Amino acid sequence: MAKYIKQEMPNMNGTDEPQVYYRLQTNRNIKFKEFTEYICQPGTGVNRGTVEQVMAHVADRLAELLGDGYSVTIDGVGTFKATLGLKRDKEMDSFNESEAKLNARSLQLNGVSYRADKSLIKKANLRCKLERAGESRLRQSPYTKEERLELALDFLARHGAMRIANYVEITGLSRSAATKELIEFRNDSSSGISFIGRGSSKVYVKQMSQE
Repeated sequence: MAKYIKQEMPNMNGTDEPQVYYRLQTNRNIKFKEFTEYICQPGTGVNRGTVEQVMAHVADRLAELLGDGYSVTIDGVGTFKATLGLKRDKEMDSFNESEAKLNARSLQLNGVSYRADKSLIKKANLRCKLERAGESRLRQSPYTKEERLELALDFLARHGAMRIANYVEITGLSRSAATKELIEFRNDSSSGISFIGRGSSKVYVKQMSQE
């Protein structure tokens, strides 16, 4: 029996009305060894050693083809395609002619996108029997947006820099709502808030005076 959770999310359209979506509750992760045992249940006529050998070979060949720029479709499973990203400490490029351009050595494969085969989704859906597990509500801040900005500026005056976790703690917002709001402040030149760094090293700081 699969269980679902009714999840409340901030509205990304700029309104105060929260959005609702539903997500499956993960029971637990099935490790590879257990998965192969499930495949090789008595009566299937499938040998576990053979399955493990074939799966290892599939993984190796899949990595080779993705690394050579191919997308790979496995019938009944889905399509795999590699994605690109910057190497650590490399800055994002732009089309500004006055800026230095990235080259291939600044990039790397940083992930694999997966699009499920429709037949896999259909089979899983036929198997799925849903039961409600509960609700997950947004954390509501006791402060207005203007008050939260003042809290952020006061924190920066005392500490010099602020991470998202700090903003969550002082405002009572959820992490997703805090991230969205800090981006809004950063994009508003009148807020007095800017940022330095990128990725996990990004911190928010007081905006430098233009004088």
